[in-house]
Amino acid sequence: MYMVKIAAFGAASQDVFVSGKGIRAELDPRTNEYMEEFAEDFKLGAKITVDTVTFSTGGGATNAAVTFARQGIDSLFVGKIGDDVAAHGVIAELDKESVDTSGVIHHDSLGTQYSTILLADNGERTILVYRGAANSHAPKDYEQYDFSGLDWIYISSFGGALDALNVVVTHAKKAGVKIMLNPGDAELNSIDKLKPLLEDVDVLSVNKEEMKKIVEGETSEELVRHAVHYCPVVIVSDGPNGVMASDGKTIVRAGMYEDVPVIDRTGAGDAFGSGFLSQWSQGKSLKESIIFASANSTSVVTKIGAKDGILREDAKLHEMPLTEKAF
Repeated sequence: MYMVKIAAFGAASQDVFVSGKGIRAELDPRTNEYMEEFAEDFKLGAKITVDTVTFSTGGGATNAAVTFARQGIDSLFVGKIGDDVAAHGVIAELDKESVDTSGVIHHDSLGTQYSTILLADNGERTILVYRGAANSHAPKDYEQYDFSGLDWIYISSFGGALDALNVVVTHAKKAGVKIMLNPGDAELNSIDKLKPLLEDVDVLSVNKEEMKKIVEGETSEELVRHAVHYCPVVIVSDGPNGVMASDGKTIVRAGMYEDVPVIDRTGAGDAFGSGFLSQWSQGKSLKESIIFASANSTSVVTKIGAKDGILREDAKLHEMPLTEKAF
């Protein structure tokens, strides 16, 4: 049986999650919704007691690579890390998940991306992040990369390095490799440079507000219909309102997969995007791919960290609120 081969390009991170009574969200009594601010200010010089400290690894590309590996796909991670303790932790976890790390690039002076996540009791978080090597992508890093043998590449945040991203997209396309893109804020903030790359992208996945930067439209359906003029397959997510996707033949609208207690939202978007591609790349339908993506994302938010909840190949799925109609 042929094994699909996917390389995930982008960030790797060492993450530490801290939570406790001093890090909590507060309901606004006027709206019964959580306020954007923490319940208490963090004062200079103060000591805030935490109850739990959890170490994990993250970064959009490594999270995606683990989804692919757990779904029986030949998975590779390609990205930049330092030569430090955090780098060894990232590599060790990917090795444990059977992800190929031969394409890793070590920066000789910058450290591996490191995030300290203040995790509130409602699953929301504030992240203190050191980008380090993850923000140092350069065209020369990928000009000699061998794309032959790959079926797909999955690209997450590239730290705004559009010149380097252009090299990756151009070389992959020349090699006949298909591309899924889940751009980060830094890429979307350079939309004039990002748009020309979309003609080579096979699957584009962004949220509703991000898609409004790319095409005109107010509703998710309007955005999807306009975006398929750029890419063959388009996915627009809209938080608790679910997602809408189209392959130019049908339009799928999906709600929440399951109402679960949210422990940590870190990595939910990565789980959705990579979950979709893990099925789509293996010939599953748009509907089937969206169901698995939703299930994978839902599972991830029930655990601390971006990888613990990623589904394995034998996961049992159930039906979800979903409609499909002709494009």
